[in-house]
Amino acid sequence: MYPPVDPIIVQIGPLALRWYGILVVSGILLAAWVASRYVQRRGYDGETVWDMLIWVMIPGFIGARLYYVFIQSPRGPEGLGRYLENPLAILEIWTGGIHIYGAFIFGALAVLVYTRLRKLPLLVYLDAIALGMPLGQAVGRWANFINQELYGPPTTLPWGLRIDAAHRIAPFNDLTRFPESTRFHPLFLYESLWNFVGFALLFWLSRRFEDRLRPGDLALLYFIWYPLGRFFIEFIRTDSWFFAGTPFNVVHLLSALAILGAASLLVWRHRTTPVRPAEG
Repeated sequence: MYPPVDPIIVQIGPLALRWYGILVVSGILLAAWVASRYVQRRGYDGETVWDMLIWVMIPGFIGARLYYVFIQSPRGPEGLGRYLENPLAILEIWTGGIHIYGAFIFGALAVLVYTRLRKLPLLVYLDAIALGMPLGQAVGRWANFINQELYGPPTTLPWGLRIDAAHRIAPFNDLTRFPESTRFHPLFLYESLWNFVGFALLFWLSRRFEDRLRPGDLALLYFIWYPLGRFFIEFIRTDSWFFAGTPFNVVHLLSALAILGAASLLVWRHRTTPVRPAEG
């Protein structure tokens, strides 16, 4: 498995159109389209999702980048050290290096502010976003494939990913130990497939149990499904730092908290609260 195209589509001077940006933006637009259709199905104006998009995209990208740089990136000169020595590199988001959990935090705050200002039902919009997110993520993950990032340790599996020496991190950049013929786990593919399945599952649940789901249920289900897959994928990440002497990192902790919290809240609200339509 190897990227079939150059990461840069066209370049004019310092400006470049990259596949990374095209795929990420395509995923966002696809997620927004799904969300707008869901909002419309619930009786609200689907155009409000497109109005909200810019509110969420900018804080989301800022949060995703800051989380990757200061929390996810490896400790040392090839990770956090590089950003601290050259702070302008933090702005080079087109080279890769964003993290979904940072986007969750900053994006959720933006959605809260937007729905408050527009007097819209927060839970309905969280459900809409949760329904579209897995599909958008599944598409956007292929940007990692083009950039030759988000790969795991060496593997002999037939779907192993070829990574050029220039894109490898230590110790895999040692071509004596890991020659060019070495193949790596395609973590981007594992997560993309997990998200495709997650979208199909949430879409089916949203239609099959439409009369039984409460506003906010789809968001809670998303925060069970996605972190569950991410929890296991993190064990074979090569670009993260881990707690000393353990196979765990910050994402494991956040994923476990998200799964337990969302599952507990989902069970609790279905035991104690009768179903009622969302208020505008």
